[in-house]
Amino acid sequence: MNLDLLAVAAHPDDVELTCGGTLLKMAQLGYKTGILDLTAGEMGTRGTPKIRAKEAAKAAKLLRVSWRDTLGVPDSDVHSSRKYKLRLAGVIRQLRPKTVILPYWEARHPDHYHASTLGYEGCFLAGLKQLPIGGEAYRPFKILYSVAYAGVRPTFVVDISAQYEERRKAILAFASQFRPRKNERASKVHLAIDRLEEEMNQLARHYGQMVGVQYGEPFLQRELMKVEDVVNIEVRSI
Repeated sequence: MNLDLLAVAAHPDDVELTCGGTLLKMAQLGYKTGILDLTAGEMGTRGTPKIRAKEAAKAAKLLRVSWRDTLGVPDSDVHSSRKYKLRLAGVIRQLRPKTVILPYWEARHPDHYHASTLGYEGCFLAGLKQLPIGGEAYRPFKILYSVAYAGVRPTFVVDISAQYEERRKAILAFASQFRPRKNERASKVHLAIDRLEEEMNQLARHYGQMVGVQYGEPFLQRELMKVEDVVNIEVRSI
């Protein structure tokens, strides 16, 4: 299977929270999309890998992705080791995505910023002809970074107003994380995920308003953007 767009993230539900609306929008435009979760989320306070795998499959259907899998990196120990870089490079050669979305390279959670490095290096190594992993050498054309909660100015924002409700359903498909039982919420341990879904919805409104739409998802790219038609660039300046 050749994918047009592949989103790579550390844990199940990370993609849904940061770029799920964009994946759905691209699928609706006819592109083949996919999600690669680096870990099974086995260190999460709530849920189990088996439960989260079922939730991830449900969310994938809601976002209409053509492919989803887990790389098998240990949760809480995501790092750019040779073993996992080669494994990821093999996935890139198998799927041959034109565009890859990675987490931003700075984050509170170590798994997230290590996922960014692992993702980039895996994409780079996939293009080395002599790499002994099988398959034809291949590199994605474009790498984008999801900056939904990075606190940096994005390069561009994708309008997900029409996809917002389905994105929200995909997030809430992870019921073990965002719809826990009352006895689970009774714990005195503060969990950041208790407000995460609400915060991501607020950020979607924030970035949407920045470009004059209802909801948006922000992205950053390291290289400059090329524009052909400067007369029809969207978003009013004055």
